[in-house]
Amino acid sequence: MPFSKVPGKKNEHKVVVYALSTCVWCKMTKQFLQDNGVEYEYIDVDLCEEREKEQIRQHIIDKGGSLSYPTILVDDNVLITGFRKDKLKESLKL
Repeated sequence: MPFSKVPGKKNEHKVVVYALSTCVWCKMTKQFLQDNGVEYEYIDVDLCEEREKEQIRQHIIDKGGSLSYPTILVDDNVLITGFRKDKLKESLKL
């Protein structure tokens, strides 16, 4: 799957953002991470091939998430659904 990496000075956590290219909340999440210098990877699920979309959906469900975007995974064990500054700050210690 074609993940894009955004560099940042704060790279002690592995942050993965599952987003939609047209979603304003997804854009706000990416901007929040960038503004706080957090390194992260993201993928715009709606731009993926159907097979990849299904793999991503299954991965999110397996992690206990729901299929709404953005879905953020921190260190592969903290799942945050939606643009939640409070949860992002807490899990990333910002």
